Amino acid sequence: MLIVSDVHGAFGPLAELARGEETVLVLGDLLNLMDYRTGEGITADILGRDTAMRIARARAVGDFGAMRSIWSEAVGADGDGFRARFEASALGQYQEMRRHLEGTSGYATFGNVDRPGQLRSHLPQGWRFVDGEVLEVDGWRIGVVGGGISTPLHASGEVTDEEMRRKLEAIGPVDILCSHLPPTIRAMHYDVVTGRTERASQPILEYILEYQPGYHYYGDVHQPQASSWRIGVTRCRNVGYFRATERAVRHEPRSGSTQAG
Repeated sequence: MLIVSDVHGAFGPLAELARGEETVLVLGDLLNLMDYRTGEGITADILGRDTAMRIARARAVGDFGAMRSIWSEAVGADGDGFRARFEASALGQYQEMRRHLEGTSGYATFGNVDRPGQLRSHLPQGWRFVDGEVLEVDGWRIGVVGGGISTPLHASGEVTDEEMRRKLEAIGPVDILCSHLPPTIRAMHYDVVTGRTERASQPILEYILEYQPGYHYYGDVHQPQASSWRIGVTRCRNVGYFRATERAVRHEPRSGSTQAG
């Protein structure tokens, strides 16, 4: 089984991966809202690269107030027009995703930048959208929970702690937990490039401590201080940043997991 996260528009490499014989599981963030390294993405396409990079710098320090101010300044009075262009761009990316993935198969959940409804409806035949469910793959019971942390931006891919707890309670004990978010272990959600502690999930940490699945795979943090960690008997592994690496993590229970691709 091959696991990836944070595709952010890298649909060609994802399709190539999915053409192989191994099961592919995508842990969210298929849309490319903004590549914080280059500024590329929907934001730059609509507002320009300079504005995109200003937003990126504000986000890097966790200044959501500044982010909203930059958005408001750039959008001006044409809020409805901006939202229409934004939604059209998101839809276009999901349509591109579908074209690339036609004829392949796999599983996908959503991340904080995704539109869950659009993602679900644009996965081609052979792909299955999963969230708050248990999969049976190669004899393993795999619990999958999508979504990012709730923020003042109220993006459609965000979920509250209460929602996350309900999803985790619904899956119960599993062999492998897969999520977009990491648990609240600082080394697992501290980004060494931005120098910022990224968002993480206390409910996921609580679930791991209670149920101790053998493995936990997650994404969201692009350059974590620690890409692997143990919480009790649970082996945790960051499987992103696919847009940059074009590599998957292969679940290999005897040795933990390895890079693939």
